[in-house]
Formats: sequence, structure tokens, C-alpha cells
Amino acid sequence: MTRATVQRWAAFSDDPGGGNPAGVVLGADDLDETGMQRIAADVGYAETAFVMGSGRERGIRYFSPVAEVPFCGHATVASAIALAGELGDGPFAFDTPVGRVDIETRTDAGVRTAAFTSVEPWIEELPDATLGALLALIGLGPGDLDPRHPPRLAFAGNRHPLLVLADLGAFDSLTFDPGEARTLMDAEGWPATIIVLHEHGAGRWEARNIFPVGVIAEDPATGAAAAATGGYLRAIGAVTPPARVLIEQGRHVGRPGLLTVDIPESGGITVSGTAVPIG
Repeated sequence: MTRATVQRWAAFSDDPGGGNPAGVVLGADDLDETGMQRIAADVGYAETAFVMGSGRERGIRYFSPVAEVPFCGHATVASAIALAGELGDGPFAFDTPVGRVDIETRTDAGVRTAAFTSVEPWIEELPDATLGALLALIGLGPGDLDPRHPPRLAFAGNRHPLLVLADLGAFDSLTFDPGEARTLMDAEGWPATIIVLHEHGAGRWEARNIFPVGVIAEDPATGAAAAATGGYLRAIGAVTPPARVLIEQGRHVGRPGLLTVDIPESGGITVSGTAVPIG
């Protein structure tokens, strides 16, 4: 068996010290699930992507340090940009555990970006008990929620609980116990992040994504959550499609990044950003 080579990328940033680090393993065909999980644990990033096959249409799987994840946006962006470095810009397609995801890479003024289009998003209401547990986790109450944007469960590849806070101070100061967060997420079957948002206005949002895996507690830039957010905003009528919103994330963990979210009238949500090698 050929020894797997792990590339390390920072996605949704043009700075290796910003954005969300992702491991990328190209040519992972010979790795079984145990091997992928071991490598992801060794890498220690929120997710590592394992890409199989050849050409512009490939299989992909995503692993956190502790478990397989159905879909990971930032590792998708990193993987597409890594492939574009070998095959050139243009369209790619990944066969993910949640379905086909199309990606387009392009380079402008020396900066390469990738844009992926999610599977069909949906939202549903959060049960009162679940909402209560979420608010207790972050030490806030119903009065801290933005009444214009009701709490929901949002999906665009992963199931994410989503809360919008009215006050920037509450958003900046929220804290949580990672162990309690992991217990709640496991009990609810949430494989990825808890989304907490604040609207800055003029199409600008800021996100914090709770994601306790290994040494990580809060994710710096979450593409799957950005896609779910785009679907949520369309579903509740908070935007008039076609629309574009910008999501800032990572300020609270010292790795700022920027995610561009394009929301069409129907279908999947497109999330785009840059990625640069680490090291």
C-alpha cells in the first residue's frame, strides 16, 4: 500500500494563519475507513478529506479526529483547489456521502477560488426542549434571540441547529462547555456544528460554530454551515433571491476567514472562498 500524503490547507482565507485548516489526501483509494480515521486523528484538524479516483469527477469522504462527517465545506474547497493545482481550473464534481456536489475553480489576479453548490437545503423547527438545551449551553435565554430570525434546524449536507442572536455583545461573549456541547450533539445526532449567528446588516453576517472534536471547540470557517445558513435565509424570507451574503467567521478563535454565499431562487446554495497551503 502506498503511504498516503497529507496536504494541509487553510480554507476561506488567503493567510495560512487564518481560515479553517483542512487535511487533504489525494489518491486515497487504497485507504479503508480505519486508515482514514487514523490519519484524520493524527492530523488533528476539524476535518480531513480523502479523495478517490481520477479526473474531474471523484469520490470523497470526510473525517474529523473522532468520526466520519457526511459533508465538509471547507475541506471540499481545499480539495478542489488542490486538484486545480494539478489539473487546472474549471469544473469538478465530488461524489460525497450526501450526494453529488459540483465545484468550480477559477483564478483571478493570481488568487484561486473554489465555489461549491450544496445539495438541496431544508429547515425545520427546533423542539422547545432542544432549543432550551441549546440556550442553556451558551448561557443565554429566549430574550437574546433575534425575533426576526427564528431558531431552526438547517440542512445543506449536515443537520445544524441554528440560532441568531440580536445583540453583538452577547454574541461576542457567549461561552460553552465543550464536553456538554459534545454530549448534546451526540444525543441529537448532529454530526457537524451548532451555528450561532449575528447580523451586521447590508448582507454581512458573522458566525460562530460550536464543534468540539479533539482539541478543537469552535470551528474557524464552516462551509457546510454557510450553505445551511443560505438555505435558512431563503426559507424564512430574510433575503430576496438571487442574493449574496458574506459570512465572517473565526475572529473569536484567532483565525478570521470570509465565506461568500450565493442564494438562488431554488436548488442548492453556492459557497465560495479561497484556500492556501499551510507550511
